[in-house]
Amino acid sequence: MVVLCTIMLYIACRTTYQHLQTKVFPLAFTGLKGLPTGIIEANSDLELKPLWSANSSKLKANVPSPHNLLAMPVGLKQKQNVNTIVRKFLKENFTIILFHYDGKMDGWWDLKWCNKAIHIVAENQTKWWFAKRFLHPAAVSIYEYVFLWDEDLGVQHFNPRRRLYDPKGSVKCSSTSVGPPCNGFVEGMAPVFSRAAWHCAWHLIQNDLVHGWGMDMKLGYCAQGLKNVGIVDSQFVLHMGLPTLGGPAAKKVSSDVNLAKTHRAHDMRTEIRRQSTAELEIFKQRWEKAVEEDTNWVDPFNKRKQEQASPTFDS
Repeated sequence: MVVLCTIMLYIACRTTYQHLQTKVFPLAFTGLKGLPTGIIEANSDLELKPLWSANSSKLKANVPSPHNLLAMPVGLKQKQNVNTIVRKFLKENFTIILFHYDGKMDGWWDLKWCNKAIHIVAENQTKWWFAKRFLHPAAVSIYEYVFLWDEDLGVQHFNPRRRLYDPKGSVKCSSTSVGPPCNGFVEGMAPVFSRAAWHCAWHLIQNDLVHGWGMDMKLGYCAQGLKNVGIVDSQFVLHMGLPTLGGPAAKKVSSDVNLAKTHRAHDMRTEIRRQSTAELEIFKQRWEKAVEEDTNWVDPFNKRKQEQASPTFDS
């Protein structure tokens, strides 16, 4: 079943964050005392570099131009749809990184853009597992926006460029709203992070909780308030709801062999959901514990509610 997905989370911090304004800590705290300060390179990127260049001047001007990043977990069964997504994003000068969770990398080389993308292979790993290990803020700091998308999204009605340069929605939701983006949307299969918001969100990802359940309820804290979390209303993608990780969904088959295979796949999906639910509870407990122990932390959402509830008096 195809589900309309209009909750492409747009998360951005109020404070301006420039690539060259990275905070520098004293060397005593970084373990870099053995290096002269001028040689320290604190950031990296995911841009492919040639092994040699005929123009030596290119080596001198190592200044990255503004880029955006699309990162997706992919499996070979979704090759056609991934091809559609990637081709649309490449037209807008996106850097592409694909996380191959099925281990089948060789089946992609016939696509013209394949050698322009970065490919990371690790079987049966999730989007958040890959993101935590390969999208460290220091490695993606040149990118203005990070699109961390699922592979089963239809982009026929989506334009990446318009998404970036016309981010303000025009619809206000209420309890009586009908139609997108106020109803009919599901959880964030297509989140978009600004550079500063990703720096926060990456630290929110728990290294051992690979399914990421519960994170969507806390991403607002990485935007420093609800004003900077947007739901796109003028653009939408279609979420196909394909249960890719862990095998296909169970369906009726006549062959006993196929029935056994489908039953195993169904059992895998059941186990994945059980694990995800357990991780959600662990994440909630960690959040509550962290809030309790950090006496200096002030919940910005509670503070805002208190300010709104406080009566005002005319002088």
